[in-house]
Amino acid sequence: QVQLVESGGGLVQTGASLRLSCAASGRTFSNYAMGWFRQVPGKEREFVGSISWSGEIIVYADSVKGRFTLSRDKAANTVVYLQMNSLKPEDTAVYYCVEGLNTDQVKHNPDLWGRGTQVTVSS
Repeated sequence: QVQLVESGGGLVQTGASLRLSCAASGRTFSNYAMGWFRQVPGKEREFVGSISWSGEIIVYADSVKGRFTLSRDKAANTVVYLQMNSLKPEDTAVYYCVEGLNTDQVKHNPDLWGRGTQVTVSS
């Protein structure tokens, strides 16, 4: 059974950087698109970004464009990274890794969700 396992969350100050990782355990190779959502208590989950299985198609939410970068490991393609730079207090949320057939599905209706990792940015 495939599970998405996130890591790398934590508490940082405004302007700092953080890198989240998500591993698709149970897969030896992935040809699925992957991505990230985030959620603040009391609000709906917000799409952050998605990356195709090849890494050639990457989509970002306007709120993170220019600050966040998605990438994938080159070997088995089962790990996706979210490099977050110039963090702001409004980036504070639980970040969820997701998976789907393509970047569009990841954005609108992912097939698989991780359990989330907390990111807190202090002002």
